Amino acid sequence: MPKASVTRFIERDKKTLINFVLDIEKYPEFIPFCIDSKVYEKREFQNSVNIIADLTIGKKPFTDTYKSDVKYNKKNDHIHVTNIDGPLNYLENNWKFVERDNFTEVHFDVDFEIKNKFLNIIMSKSFQYGLNKIADAFQERAENL
Repeated sequence: MPKASVTRFIERDKKTLINFVLDIEKYPEFIPFCIDSKVYEKREFQNSVNIIADLTIGKKPFTDTYKSDVKYNKKNDHIHVTNIDGPLNYLENNWKFVERDNFTEVHFDVDFEIKNKFLNIIMSKSFQYGLNKIADAFQERAENL
């Protein structure tokens, strides 16, 4: 059960970063091992945004697609993601954004379990490294917006 978290300080306003994270269809352009993405549904409400989307991850020929339920709470600037379908028993990740004077503090945590026990063991060993690579890619892209 890989579980990890990262915190980054990014010189962008909070709203820009939240919109950036919610722009799931652009993930393949910059996230390592993200091959494809597809948003099936995006509904905006007064206090929230709800998105159903697929991400295809891996390195060919070893790829897999999982469907996620993404909920953005506008009142507390929090994004919560859970899995709906795919190779995961469960997925839960959270994005929290705290705006400071000249930057935004971004907290990201993820907890998941892959259905394949062997792959789960392998991911557990290297997941923090992979998460840092993904966080680096997000930060670099966000700073170049």
